[in-house]
Amino acid sequence: MNDVLAEFLRAYTATNQWVAIMPEIMLAILALGMLGAEMVLPKGSRSLIPKLAMWGQAMVLLVVLLAGCSLSEGMTRSYFSGMIEQTDITFLMRCFFLVSSIVVCYLGQIYLSKQNLAKTEFYHLVIIIAAAMMLLVQSSHFVMLFVALETVTVAFYVLVAYCRTNSLSLEAGLKYLVLGALSSGILLFGIVLLYGAAGNPELAGASKDSLSYAELANFITLNADNLIVKLGALLVIAGVCFKIGAVPFQIWVPDVYQGAPTPVTAYLAVASKAAGFIVLLTLVTGPLAGLSNFLVPVLSFIAAVTILFGNITAVTQRNVKRLMGLSGIAHAGYLMVGVIAALTVDWAVYAVIFYLATYLLASFAVFGVMAHVADSADANQELEHYQDLARRRPYLSGILACGLGSLAGIPPLGGFIGKLFLFVAAFQAGLYGLLAVSVIGVVISIYYYFGWIRECYFATQAEPEEEPAAPLFAGDRFMLSALVLGTVLVGLVPAVLPIIP
Repeated sequence: MNDVLAEFLRAYTATNQWVAIMPEIMLAILALGMLGAEMVLPKGSRSLIPKLAMWGQAMVLLVVLLAGCSLSEGMTRSYFSGMIEQTDITFLMRCFFLVSSIVVCYLGQIYLSKQNLAKTEFYHLVIIIAAAMMLLVQSSHFVMLFVALETVTVAFYVLVAYCRTNSLSLEAGLKYLVLGALSSGILLFGIVLLYGAAGNPELAGASKDSLSYAELANFITLNADNLIVKLGALLVIAGVCFKIGAVPFQIWVPDVYQGAPTPVTAYLAVASKAAGFIVLLTLVTGPLAGLSNFLVPVLSFIAAVTILFGNITAVTQRNVKRLMGLSGIAHAGYLMVGVIAALTVDWAVYAVIFYLATYLLASFAVFGVMAHVADSADANQELEHYQDLARRRPYLSGILACGLGSLAGIPPLGGFIGKLFLFVAAFQAGLYGLLAVSVIGVVISIYYYFGWIRECYFATQAEPEEEPAAPLFAGDRFMLSALVLGTVLVGLVPAVLPIIP
């Protein structure tokens, strides 16, 4: 017995290669190190902590890039007894989350300079979320998925309500907490149903580790008509749809986006959405692939309604943070079309990632301008606040116009290429109805995106305010210019982003 146990432990620990998740470990050490730095640094030197957060993550990004050089397309590496799998897609997403976190820390500097709030804890939570999302997209086991997902969600509970002196932020935090807990419960219930069914020895393909994606995929393929399996898969998809803000699970988005601090809104809009879609892609093309005949009609209906709901409700919206939330719902619909296409078109997975990359560049450019324009009560940003911005702050108005143009899908900006790739994948997959709905959604979105641009360039304030504008430092111009330059370059030369194989 002792020999058997020793052999099992050797086999188990042989795959526990901690070097494989060294970037996530480095982020955890960095997050803890910042808390320690706040305790030992003199008060006048604590302004170095945001720089430590950004440069520390830049170093981790470099480590990820160097490690990614050894990964080739289609190559899969499994660690920790199959709980983690690393592929070229997880490599791209690790870079994605690190870039997102660095930009959010930059936006946090702007926001926190206008608030009397704890600063170090903000950067600590942002980095912890980045590490958890990096682990989330590498998950190949439901235990790993749930632990990483809850780490992300719990940290966002705190960040959404971070401005404790603002009633809208506290309200947003409470709504996100209640609905986030509900979505986690739905997801967990779905996992339990799949676990119970796959562990039933009376069913074909029953598994001893029915939470493993690989073993669950085999079981579901053999039991695709089982009612419990279908219900479990549906609940798992519903739990993920809460996270990405897809209809009918989108009700939290406008209120949370408005009430949360602008950097947190940006983090939710870009990184959290991206993590949700990679999880959805992994599940739909992996363990749940055997249910494609059942799931495709469901996902198609959700995608179509999500596109139309997000775009139509955004048309009359005047609060810009709510507008970004509603437009983000529409973008979730476009991305879901790519997820459905990925079931039959292999390269559609990379089209989704490419779209997420263009969405990152454009969204952070817009949120960067919003962070600069907002005052201490940034939840109340209305379109009227951007009237005549082209005269008052021409640089910011130019950045905003490029970001919104890319989100609308106007050539030659990156958002146009991102939508083009998704639509071509949908066409090749035969999703003609969803393609038509997507085109209608893009046409509607042009109205409200260009309505915002119109406020900047063609609407004048009744009583022009000549208050001195907050200065833009060299770092601000570098970050915003880099985002816009990336958007333009991707639109002109898509190969700048080496994503589409």
